[in-house]
Amino acid sequence: MIQNREKVPVVVVPYEEIARLLARRIAEIISARREAGGHAVLGLATGSTPIGIYRELIRMHREEGLDFSDVVTFNLDEYYPMDPDSIHSYDRYMRENLFDHINIRPENAHIPPGTVPRDEIEAATDAYEQAIREAGGIDFQILGIGKTGHIGFNEPGSGADSRTRRIALDTVTRRDAAADFFGEDNVPTEAITMGVASIMDAREVALVATGEHKAAIVQRAVEGEQNPDIAATYLQQHPNATFYLDPASAAELTRIKTPWVVGEVEWTRQQEINAVIWLSQTTGKSVLKLDNLDYREHYLSSLLARYGSAGPLNGEVFNALISKIRGRSKLPTGKRIVVFSPHPDDDVISMGGILNKLHQNGNDITVAYQTSGNIAVFDHEVRRYVDFLRRFGRDFDLGGEGGDLVERIETFLDTKQSGEMDIPEVQTIKQRIREAEAVSGIETFGMRREQACFLNLPFYQTGQVRKDPIGERDIQITLDLLEAHRPEMVFVAGDLSDPHGTHRMCLEAVESALERYSGEQPEMWYYRGAWQEWPVAEADVLVPLSEDELRLKIFAIFKHQSQKDRAPFPGQDDREFWQRVEERNTSTAGVVDQLGLPEYFAMEAYVVRRNGQPIETEVVSTSTLGSAASWGRRRADRRTARRSRSRCGCSPG
Repeated sequence: MIQNREKVPVVVVPYEEIARLLARRIAEIISARREAGGHAVLGLATGSTPIGIYRELIRMHREEGLDFSDVVTFNLDEYYPMDPDSIHSYDRYMRENLFDHINIRPENAHIPPGTVPRDEIEAATDAYEQAIREAGGIDFQILGIGKTGHIGFNEPGSGADSRTRRIALDTVTRRDAAADFFGEDNVPTEAITMGVASIMDAREVALVATGEHKAAIVQRAVEGEQNPDIAATYLQQHPNATFYLDPASAAELTRIKTPWVVGEVEWTRQQEINAVIWLSQTTGKSVLKLDNLDYREHYLSSLLARYGSAGPLNGEVFNALISKIRGRSKLPTGKRIVVFSPHPDDDVISMGGILNKLHQNGNDITVAYQTSGNIAVFDHEVRRYVDFLRRFGRDFDLGGEGGDLVERIETFLDTKQSGEMDIPEVQTIKQRIREAEAVSGIETFGMRREQACFLNLPFYQTGQVRKDPIGERDIQITLDLLEAHRPEMVFVAGDLSDPHGTHRMCLEAVESALERYSGEQPEMWYYRGAWQEWPVAEADVLVPLSEDELRLKIFAIFKHQSQKDRAPFPGQDDREFWQRVEERNTSTAGVVDQLGLPEYFAMEAYVVRRNGQPIETEVVSTSTLGSAASWGRRRADRRTARRSRSRCGCSPG
C-alpha cells in the first residue's frame, strides 16, 4: 500500500547516513566507469544539503585514496549575473567545499556561465548541453529541493522538455536565498539552470532533503500528481531516481505521519497517542467523546481491538496527555541549569515562558549564547550606534582614536557594496549590539546580567551566512562551560527548521561536548526555534502560560530591537518574531483545548530526554477524573464561567 502512495523510491535515514551512502555510491560509479575504460560524469548541486556528501568524499580522497583525476562534473545552476569569485557564487562554493580538496582537473569541472553577456546566453547554454553530451551524459545526479518544489532552478511552470537556460527566479526562491545575500533585495532575479530534461537524462538521480521545513513539499513531490508547478514531481517518471530523506523532511509522508492509513501498525504507546490525536482532530471531537464508529471509519479498527472499545482507549490517551502539563509548581526548583541559545534571542523567543518560571523557582540558571548573531544586524543599526558614539565623544572627550574609529566605520558603510562582508570593526559592533539586547532580554524576567555567557563559537565567525564545520575549538569551549557549571538540566535548540543551519550546528557542538563530559549526564530539554513548535503528540512537557506571562515573554522579545519590525533573515514568514511566538503558543493551547484537556491561554512545548530516553510522566488516575461524562460536564461548566468574565487565561502557577 505504501507504493500506491509513494510514486518514487524513498530512503529515510539520518543525514549522516545519507552522506555516507551517497558518497559510497559515487565512489562505486567512479570505480566502475574507470574499470570499463571510461570516466564518471557527476551532476552536482550546491546549498547546505550536499555539504555532508562533499565532506565525506573529501575524507575518502584523503584517507582511502579516492581518485578524481578523470572525473568530469557539471553543476546544476548558477546565479546570473554572478562573478565566479563572489562569495555568493556557486563556482566559489564548489571550489571551497569540494574542488580545492580533491584532485579533480579544473578543466573537468563545469559551472553554468554566470558572467557571459546577456546576448550570448543562449549560445553558452547550448554549449553547456553539448559539453554534457560529449562527456557521455551524466552518470549520477545529486539534487536538492526548494520550497517551490524546484530542482536546480526549474521554477514552477518549467516544462518536461526544458534544457539549460536562463530563468527568472520565483519570489519564494529569492526569499529563501536572502540570508546568503544579506537581504532579499540583494538576491539576483535570474539564474542559469540545467533544465528538467537535462536532469531526467541522468542515468541515476539522488534527491536529498533535510529538515522539517522541507517536509510539506517533499510529501507533494513523492505522493502528489505530476505537476509542472512542482518540478520535482517529474522524477516520478525517472527509471532510477531515489529520494533520500532525513526523518524530519519525511515527517509528512503518509506512512510516517499516519501509518495506519496505509497498512498494519506495530502499536506503541506513542503511536496510540499519535493516532488518537489525529482522530480527534480529523473528526473535530474531543478525545473523551470519540466512539467505536469513529475508530472503525478511520482505519483504526486494529487499535480499537486492543482495548475492546473506545472508552478505555480514550481514557488511557487522555491521561497520558494531561500528565504532560506542568505549571510552575511542577517545574524544577533549586537545580543547576544551562540554557544553550544558538542566537542571542532564541532563549526568549523559544522558551521565555519556562525561563521566567524556572527563575522564579530559584534555579541557578546560566544562559549560554552560542553565536554572536552579528550577521543578522542591519547596517542602519550600526550607523545609529556610531552616531551615538560620535555625539558621546564630543560630550566626554574620547580622544582622537575614538574619532578615527567612527570615521573609519562610517567610511566603510558609505562605500559598502551589496552583500559585501563587514570589516572586523563593524562585525564587533554588531556582536555587541546583540549581546546588550540579550542581557536586556533576560533582565526582563528579573535575571542578572552575570547569568548571560557569550561563547562566540568560532564556527560562526566567518562574516558570512555560510559557516565553517563544527571544530575542536567549538566543542572545547562548550565542554569548558559544562565542566564549570555541572548542570543538572540543559536546554538546547532541538529543531531542524532553522533555514540557516546554525541551530543544527549548535546542537552538534553540545552533543559532542556531552560525549566528553566527565560529570553525570544532565537531563536534556529540547525546544524549537522561531519557525515551529513541538506537536502536542511529540512533546513530553507542556508548560502553560497565562496572558500576563505571555505578555512578559513578548516584552523580553521586544528587547531585541535589532530584530524588531523587520528581521534581516525572517525565512518565509514576514511576521515579527513576537507575532510568530504569540500565534505559536496560543495555537498549542488551542490544540490542547480541542482535545478536551483544560483550557489555557498559551503553552510552550518541550521534548525531554534523561540518559537518552524519554522521561516517565506521572499518569493521572482515571478515578481522580471520574467518568468521561462527568469530566465533560465539569469542563463545560468552567468554560461557561470563563466566558462570562474577561478572558485573561488560566493561571498555571
